[in-house]
Amino acid sequence: MSAATATDACPRVSRRFRLQWEEAQNAWVLLYPEGMVKLNQSAGEIMRRCDGSRTVSAIVADLEQAFGASGLADDVAKFLELARAQQWIET
Repeated sequence: MSAATATDACPRVSRRFRLQWEEAQNAWVLLYPEGMVKLNQSAGEIMRRCDGSRTVSAIVADLEQAFGASGLADDVAKFLELARAQQWIET
């Protein structure tokens, strides 16, 4: 388990990016000086909870409650690994 997915880590959107809802794209996007990354719905829901104050465990619990789902921890951890590799998040 890496720093990005440790259950007590508090990931936040990297300072290199700005997360915002883009009405024209009907999606959450990450903006950076050279362009934009359009996120799918799941990625957007995870990223908007990466505010630096919530632990990974809290993010998973919030997602499970919001969507009436369970067992999301592995999927969230995999996404956070990808997000960290892309430098979208900091922990």
